[in-house]
Amino acid sequence: MKVLDEWAAGIAAHDPKAVAALFTEDAIFQGLHPYGVGRDAVAEYYDSQPLGLTAKYDVLETRQLADGVTLVYLTVDFSFTDRPTITVNLSVVLRDGLIAHYQVSRLT
Repeated sequence: MKVLDEWAAGIAAHDPKAVAALFTEDAIFQGLHPYGVGRDAVAEYYDSQPLGLTAKYDVLETRQLADGVTLVYLTVDFSFTDRPTITVNLSVVLRDGLIAHYQVSRLT
């Protein structure tokens, strides 16, 4: 999926503004820290991530919810240079090609 490929590339490049541009202006964002709303919250979150972080994803399910609105459920391996990989489940809602909702769940 194009937007997810660009998301992963922005993370690998440590380019928080490029990642945030893939989200809607009113996106609800829940990473592994308290949630935020909007592109500024997304950029702040990814700016706080370490250099060398990469994201490799595998889409498990997609559902067309409405015209221009798609739910995507995936697993993501976030790899670091100095610690073990973290595997999470991620749900995103895409609205007109941008991420409108992002919700991470960490499995233990």
